[in-house]
Amino acid sequence: MSAWVIALLVASGERSNASFLFSRSLRCSPVPVWEKFGFFLLPMRFGANMSDLQVDSDGESGQVVLNSSQSSMSSSGGSCEDRRSSFCRFSFDDAGPAVGMELPSAPSRLSSKPHRSSDPAWAAIWSRAVDANLGPRDFKLVRRIGSGDIGTVYLCRLRDEASPCAYAMKVVDKLALKKKKKLERAATEKRILRVLDHPFLPTLYADFDASPHYSCVVMEYCSGGDLHTLRHRQPRLRFSVAATRFYAAEVLLALEYLHMLGIVYRDLKPENILIRADGHIMLSDFDLSLESTASPTIEPLVAAAAAASEAAAVGCDDHFRADPSCLPFRGRRSLRRASKADRRFVAEPVGARSRSFVGTHEYVAPEVAAGRPHGSAVDWWAYGILIYELLHGRTPFAGPTNESTLRNIVRQPLAFPAPPSDPSSSSSSAARDLIAGLLAKDPATRLGSRRGAADVKAHPFFKGLNLALMRSCRPPVVPSSARSSSSNEPNKPARLDYF
Repeated sequence: MSAWVIALLVASGERSNASFLFSRSLRCSPVPVWEKFGFFLLPMRFGANMSDLQVDSDGESGQVVLNSSQSSMSSSGGSCEDRRSSFCRFSFDDAGPAVGMELPSAPSRLSSKPHRSSDPAWAAIWSRAVDANLGPRDFKLVRRIGSGDIGTVYLCRLRDEASPCAYAMKVVDKLALKKKKKLERAATEKRILRVLDHPFLPTLYADFDASPHYSCVVMEYCSGGDLHTLRHRQPRLRFSVAATRFYAAEVLLALEYLHMLGIVYRDLKPENILIRADGHIMLSDFDLSLESTASPTIEPLVAAAAAASEAAAVGCDDHFRADPSCLPFRGRRSLRRASKADRRFVAEPVGARSRSFVGTHEYVAPEVAAGRPHGSAVDWWAYGILIYELLHGRTPFAGPTNESTLRNIVRQPLAFPAPPSDPSSSSSSAARDLIAGLLAKDPATRLGSRRGAADVKAHPFFKGLNLALMRSCRPPVVPSSARSSSSNEPNKPARLDYF
């Protein structure tokens, strides 16, 4: 299937005015077996009016606030000392009135959209919530596995259940966050978690208030650590081109889905890319995200015009007719295939705008570092920085201080390290070309700024990679098998940055 079909398959399951139905042959035989699947597109709008916050002279608007991850991002095989923290300086000029989204607590709403119907964690949640809504008494806290700027996360299990499923429970002290003027950040993350349904994004199993002062969300637990720690375990602290392509592809699909929902991530970095037990990735930490709108569309490619010219040359007036009489049967079938392949799915919140100074210093885009308004293009800049770091073991503009790093981002041209003597570990020319396109200083010319993931997917760096089947591919590193094969490393939960 074409890439744009697969992109739509992970879209929200809500019904709207735009609906699509596809079918494919599962087995070719005299009696073929067909599989049908449908999906619906729903343009969504999220509230992002930061002016509702009360800020005094010592509030967030006047200082840089760190989203600390030093204490919560250590992994089960050791820790890395060079972890980077996110910062945010919210602007109250962000346009757009707040639009409330009334979403009931789990499981009534959340149970309708697991991205895997066979997920045993969902089955355990459903069996427990048949008679009543889930609450704090339904869970047993095992240990604390992380703490961050807006809360604490615990490894937990369902109480009195035979299921071995583990969950991550995030506990937020609402009174403490209110004093720190950070309550809206926690609310933003919860709103986003409630609408996500994607293999490379967190699954929210339940959310509830443990008391008037504490709010809890129960989500997917990742036991494999994070991509930052995993990179530090690689030879020369870098990934091969093949491994980089794998992780970049999964992050690309996650960003595409977020942008389709109108969500600008704004905090992409290896520390926020968690590794599941099976080795696949999961993005985390959405409290700095910008909620906007997007209108997913199906857009024809240039090749569609060429197909029209070819059809006109053989005397066919309308090459989009289901059965053009001027072509033989084989030609009609090829033309129908070509017309489908010459369309692509485009979903980019091009209208998103913010003046907030948020992100991680080494990953912020030039427009953010310069204090200018920014939109969804900041995610594609951070995506380019991510690929650069995975390939070369460092970011391209890092300086001795945060100020020098921001200055380098705005002024310093992109440069690549000299290829090492071992050609197998050097980045390919396609990778460098992709990074150069993503790290364009001008957001208007940056790769992905107009058509988002559709343009990035078409880059030769991903040629030969079946993006539709990434969830079925074997990851470069499988933490569960790596731990079982090592007798020296204890099998204990990793400490993760869920905040």
